[in-house]
Amino acid sequence: MFLDNRQVAMDSVLEALADSIDYFQDNLERLRPSLRETLKPHYEARAKALQKLRELARRHLKLLPRDADVERDDYMWLWSRLKSFVGNESQVVIGELLEQERVLMQALATLYTHPLPNPLEPVVEQCWKECRALIRELYRLQKGRRR
Repeated sequence: MFLDNRQVAMDSVLEALADSIDYFQDNLERLRPSLRETLKPHYEARAKALQKLRELARRHLKLLPRDADVERDDYMWLWSRLKSFVGNESQVVIGELLEQERVLMQALATLYTHPLPNPLEPVVEQCWKECRALIRELYRLQKGRRR
């Protein structure tokens, strides 16, 4: 089944959301406990938003769930570990979390170029706001550690 441009854009958002949650969960042990506790509520809210968006995308866009790209996840994990040898582990993870947010923001921006069913609009808007809040928090954490 071929997807139309709007479905592709929504699929990209769902993938970016899932990737960011997976990356955070896979790297919890690499973060200092205080950072972990600061970031955890953001990712818990994101998981709820992802679940809601998946349901709405299935209902209103006829978009079926798909499997994650496991090879990409393995590559990212290995690359991240290599970078940790030359830098602060928590700072490496924060930098990579920021990159995940950039990918998500790009996916959300692309999705906004398409008309969305009314029930999807507020959930996508909330994802945008939460992504911006997480970016601000990550930059704050990154800047605070460098001092």
